[in-house]
Amino acid sequence: MERRSALKNMGLAFGYAVATPTLLSLLQSCKDKPAYSEWSPSFLSKEQGYALAQTVDVILPKTDTPSATEVNVHVFIDAYLDEVMPLDQREFVIMKMNKFYDKVLADSGKESLLDLEAADIEPALQAYLRKRSDEEEEAHSEAIMNYMEAIMQSGEGSLDDDIARFSFANDLRDLATWAYKSSEYVGEEVLAYLPIPGEYIGCGDLETLTGGKAWSI
Repeated sequence: MERRSALKNMGLAFGYAVATPTLLSLLQSCKDKPAYSEWSPSFLSKEQGYALAQTVDVILPKTDTPSATEVNVHVFIDAYLDEVMPLDQREFVIMKMNKFYDKVLADSGKESLLDLEAADIEPALQAYLRKRSDEEEEAHSEAIMNYMEAIMQSGEGSLDDDIARFSFANDLRDLATWAYKSSEYVGEEVLAYLPIPGEYIGCGDLETLTGGKAWSI
């Protein structure tokens, strides 16, 4: 059971983040990087980095708040892959990423990731971020665990392409959302921010306490 739990965590690692000092320090170091049009990824290829930036802006577009790339979510994810994630898990993420963007390219009729636009990526995200039944969730988790176990035992494994794409899209959304909400600007200017906590009000109404905003920290 412990082995299976470890394998499941490995399969979900890209989308799992908690506010550890390492990740918060990494996030802080990414805040002043240039916009993605001038950005050179540390781990991803230029093409992958461009597609990733386009995708996180589809997930978190600019409205009355900044887009994901405006607070450098894409830079954080690249740095997370480069500096934090173990090698075997990085290989798994890249495999899923490649399958996801191969599908986007095939459906859009485009040949290069550098040619992709938001309109090309949106249909794939809509398909793979749809709510799944409990049975489908369980089947996907089981398939991912079987794949990771096969990789650990023999160095080879197979995973259904659509399951890989589902996993990538959902993990990317989770990590992008965490990085976005944890960024300095969003944390201090968009969410309710109180750097020096004061009175504890356990059952207060959020609308009254913060104007309806979620707490930053």
